Amino acid sequence: MSDTAVDLEELRDKIISQPDVILDDRDIMRALIAANEKSLGGNIIDLRGIAMERLESRLDRLEDTHRSVIAAAYDNLAGTNQIHRAVLAMLDPTGFETFLRGLGGEVAAILRVDSIRLVLESSANAEGEIAVRRLGDVLSVVHPGFIADYITQGRAGAPIRAVTLRQLRPESEALYGADADWINSEALLTLDFGPGTLPGMLALGSEDPHQFRPNQATDLLAFFGGVFERQMRRWLS
Repeated sequence: MSDTAVDLEELRDKIISQPDVILDDRDIMRALIAANEKSLGGNIIDLRGIAMERLESRLDRLEDTHRSVIAAAYDNLAGTNQIHRAVLAMLDPTGFETFLRGLGGEVAAILRVDSIRLVLESSANAEGEIAVRRLGDVLSVVHPGFIADYITQGRAGAPIRAVTLRQLRPESEALYGADADWINSEALLTLDFGPGTLPGMLALGSEDPHQFRPNQATDLLAFFGGVFERQMRRWLS
């Protein structure tokens, strides 16, 4: 026997003994199907080949979906861990001034935002507002009705959600001060401090216009806002 015949015989024995090696290789199977269709001629339709192409296409779509699901699950897990770390950092301070400094420092860094503002509505006089502002740049004291007007952008009767995400450059400097010039997206978390109190808001601002988008899920931010709200009730009491 010639060397070629020996090689073919060995290859044949390997294929017979391990057919999965061929079946699991897409390129080989595609080449075999193409060769089979060619041998049949142009007037014959190979239904097996068509079915295999459809199955292969469906498998590709399933693999893409699988990768997307895994990526989404990873992002959700990373986001959950991020919120948990921010909550723990927020619960550490034992004084209100330390709490505010940590909010604009460590908590902002964990959440990867460029600016955090705690907005409180107050009907206090100007001297009272100035005294409160001295507690830190994180805190902004505004007149009653400011929060609803800011969230709805002046649209009377528009619904106010617990979390509002949007991509825009804030028009008012009352919230971010000089930072308003480079804030391109924001998350607004409404705060309820209990009966007989005016509402509050936590504003997270980012220079990245894609960090907060209206089509994003808000459950994690809603949880963070709920914890923050309860922590604030302690200080206000």
